[in-house]
Amino acid sequence: MKVIGFNFTRLSAERLKDSVEEMKISTELDFPEIKAAKSPFLKIKEELLEAKFDYKVNYEPGLAKVVIQGKVLFSVEEKVANEVLKQWKKKSLPEDFRILLVNVVMRKSALKALTLCDELNLPIHVPLPTLRKNN
Repeated sequence: MKVIGFNFTRLSAERLKDSVEEMKISTELDFPEIKAAKSPFLKIKEELLEAKFDYKVNYEPGLAKVVIQGKVLFSVEEKVANEVLKQWKKKSLPEDFRILLVNVVMRKSALKALTLCDELNLPIHVPLPTLRKNN
């Protein structure tokens, strides 16, 4: 399995309030569609799968919202493609494919969301490494 394409199709960040007393940050990741794909530009022996994703960061109560949507294109063996599409009909995915898909989308989307949140002067939604003084 190889990732051969990744595109954002929607980037939206909106600050709805100036401040709130207590804030809760949550993230959501959803895959509304996974389907077989064709490309007139690529001449490969493997099958192509396209996965659409929605990545959201919510700052509650009603402080801000970040929405990122996109598509990931995978090159997979025919047997794997058939298994992914078969399981997707039941809203499930083979573990190896699911892990790769989630990791790729999380890595790219979380980084993009960090940039958007920084532009709106919002707290970061994922922990970053920090340096601490030894006691």
